[in-house]
This record gives sequence, structure tokens and C-alpha cells, in this order.
Amino acid sequence: MKEDSFLRIGGKNFSSRLMVGTGKYKSSEIMMKSLSNTESEIVTVAVRRVKNIQKGENLIEKIDWKKFWMLPNTAGCINSEEAVRIAILGRELAKLSGQEENNFIKLEVIPDKKYLLPDPIETLKAAEILIKKNFIVLPYINADPILAKKLEEVGCSTVMPLGSPIGSGQGLLNLSNISIIIENSNVPVIIDAGIGVPSEASQAMELGADGVLINSAIALADNPLKMAQAMNFGVKAGREAFLAGRIQKQRLASASSPEKNISLK
Repeated sequence: MKEDSFLRIGGKNFSSRLMVGTGKYKSSEIMMKSLSNTESEIVTVAVRRVKNIQKGENLIEKIDWKKFWMLPNTAGCINSEEAVRIAILGRELAKLSGQEENNFIKLEVIPDKKYLLPDPIETLKAAEILIKKNFIVLPYINADPILAKKLEEVGCSTVMPLGSPIGSGQGLLNLSNISIIIENSNVPVIIDAGIGVPSEASQAMELGADGVLINSAIALADNPLKMAQAMNFGVKAGREAFLAGRIQKQRLASASSPEKNISLK
């Protein structure tokens, strides 16, 4: 059982096990208040999105990078070559934000435009290259236990299996494979994509996941600020439940009040 107080990635400790994204918010003001309500310490930023934002709405300028640790991501890349190039730009972006020692990269290689499913072959290829370039690689993958283990073996600092397709809000559709990944992993397992409500974030943590990454479920909620806070509570509750240890399931009922030694007088 993983009872560490901190989420440890690439030699760095984090108190929060909830990572959050920065896309899809109606305004930068709502985004900033929502980020604060999550109590998250890791914020992921799409490198390509930052490059395309007009001055004045640049995330680098809006977010207090003394408070949050930047996790640049390679969203929009369709092959390993492109992902490596964007990752290098992401590292420079982190340096510009004042985080000189930040080598983190969330690796996304997604050629599929309909379901946005990651390419396992190109992801593994890119991971091997980036690790040789001293990146702390957090790869986004399908819930594939074999791929997860191979990525760990080549030196990835986490594995990030999807719960269901990006932005779908369908929850955790492949609990069996996710459980296998968690059971066999020697690096943190972060459930990324598909979580829609706090109970699903809690469910991921109850399984033994080390953390979750959430964007759409917060940004697109009717009230992002309230949902951000709720997701924070859900992750914390799920982690505590995992550490507490659930009761065993059984076929028959078991009375809460013992029947032995009952006095009728």
C-alpha cells in the first residue's frame, strides 16, 4: 500500500494529488479562481496554445508560477518527432516562467482526431528520446498495462492512463486494466481524461491511483469554482478511503449489531 504523504514525481514532492488543466475556461479570471479552489500544485499548459494566444491573455502572464508548478504538454502532436520538438519548447517556456530546474513534460501523441486516443508506438518512441534529453516524462496513454510497464522500464516518471476519452465525462470505463496498471506500477499512476464528477475522481483514488488530472469537468461545469472545490474534496476523500482500507465484499448480509450475549432483561 502506497502510504506516502506526498506525491513524488521526478524527485519533487507535491502535497496535492489533483493536477489541473488550463483550457476551455470562459475567462482567465474564472480559470484562476478555479485553480485556487482545487488547491492543486501542478498545472498543465498546452505549449502550442500558449504560442497562439495574443498578448494580454498569455497564460504565462496570468498564472503565478511561484505558486504552481508548470507541466507543459505536447497536445496537438501527431507523431514522436513533433512531440519531441514541442517538449523542448515547453522546457524553455518553463524557464521563462522562472522555473529554471523544471524538466517536466506531459507527453501526448494523438493522431486520432475523432476519439483523441493516444498512439502507443509513437508515445513510447518519443518517451525514449525525451528521457535521454533529461526530461521528466509523464506519458498519457490508453489503459494498457503492458505499455505502462514498458514506459516505466525506459525511465518515465509516471504513467497516465485515460479513464475514458478526453473531455467525454464518461468516467472510468476500464477499471480492470486501470487496476492492473496500479498493481504493477513502481512509479506514480495518474488517471488522466474522462473524469466528470467528484465521485469518479474519488473512485480513481480509492483504486489506489496516486493522483488524477482534470480539466474539462471543472472548466465546463455550470459553476467551475464550485466544481473545482468539489473535485479537491473528492480526491482527498478517495485517498483517505484507500489508505483506510475498505471492508471485504461478501454475498450474505452481516448485522451491524451482534446477536451474541444479548440480554432481554
